[in-house]
Amino acid sequence: MAMNVKKGDTVIVLSGKDKGKQGKVLGTVPSEAKVVVEGINKVTCHIKPRKQGETGGIVEREAALYASKVQVVCPKCGKGTRVAHKVEGGKKTRVCKKCGAEL
Repeated sequence: MAMNVKKGDTVIVLSGKDKGKQGKVLGTVPSEAKVVVEGINKVTCHIKPRKQGETGGIVEREAALYASKVQVVCPKCGKGTRVAHKVEGGKKTRVCKKCGAEL
């Protein structure tokens, strides 16, 4: 499955507890078709101290969510959009389906 979301993209969440929120993509997991978005899908992790002097405790961090639950936000029109591909001079670029701006 081809993922249209890349690291560094601004995305909007389409479903779930964080529906409507926007965030920046911190990383992708193409093999599982998942993305990690800044400030979205926060989970609490119990961290055990591994080295002497290191502190353990409960830490909040972002968990991965399915790429199909997010949509790329166009920088020109500012809305969530599907991604189209345009080939110009042998170079493939991602463009907005709504306004045609380059993503």
